[in-house]
Amino acid sequence: MSRRRRTFQVTGQQPRRITLDGPGEYLIELSEPGSQVEVRGAFTAADSDQLEVVVTVHHQAAHTRANTTLHGIGQDRGRLVLKGRIVIDADCGDSNSFLTERVLLLSDTASAETVPDLEILSEDVKCSHAASISNIPEDQLFYLMSRGIPRDSAAAAIAAGFLNAARFEEDRTEGPVT
Repeated sequence: MSRRRRTFQVTGQQPRRITLDGPGEYLIELSEPGSQVEVRGAFTAADSDQLEVVVTVHHQAAHTRANTTLHGIGQDRGRLVLKGRIVIDADCGDSNSFLTERVLLLSDTASAETVPDLEILSEDVKCSHAASISNIPEDQLFYLMSRGIPRDSAAAAIAAGFLNAARFEEDRTEGPVT
């Protein structure tokens, strides 16, 4: 089975939002000074799904901004792999890029892997990443259950909110992205 590949060119001063819509390989190229992008993805690996999402944000010009947020749910026997990479070329100073990969496991048989990576070949940049894999905190389930919500419904509500956070998380790049 071949892996789906998509490339996005981000140019000009107009901020751009990109929503990733499934597993595969994504290349986002910021190729002009002043280019800005907000990349969002929310994925669910259920049943015995084996999903892999590979995202590379490539800063090819100075004064570029990117914020990438990937959230995933693993349930049943599903496996989810999130691989995010930020590349900032030489002579691309005053570039900012942030990568967040978060996975919530809803069963003991689900599994996940998060692989953040940075390749910075320029000075005067702000670049960071964060990654986590966790289960639903018991105190969150307890809170909803203490208000009469059944455990399964409480878990489903928390999972839905977690995925929606990837779509609406506050932008951390400098300057507005509208």
